[in-house]
Amino acid sequence: FFFQASNPGQFENDSDGLWQRGHVPETIVYHGRVGINTDAPDEALVVCGNAKVMGRVMHPSDSRAKQNIREVDTNEQLKRITQMRLVEYDYKPEFASVMGIKNT
Repeated sequence: FFFQASNPGQFENDSDGLWQRGHVPETIVYHGRVGINTDAPDEALVVCGNAKVMGRVMHPSDSRAKQNIREVDTNEQLKRITQMRLVEYDYKPEFASVMGIKNT
């Protein structure tokens, strides 16, 4: 993927995506998929390689994003777990090699 900024907030590119200045100051938005070290991203953002994070990573399961956290009835939850479908699986070799997974 190649793009260049000819004017701030205006990008010329050779793909169907659209880069825009974000609503929040100092941000840009891309409507499409972004790949770093890949030209075929299959998700909103695909990074093939290491990523260095110099701040926090917020995830939906992060306690900082939740409220009303409370203990539950353990016996009731164990009953629910016994109704779950549990599986084992092996990664497909082509996926494992791309993702650097050695033990499939």
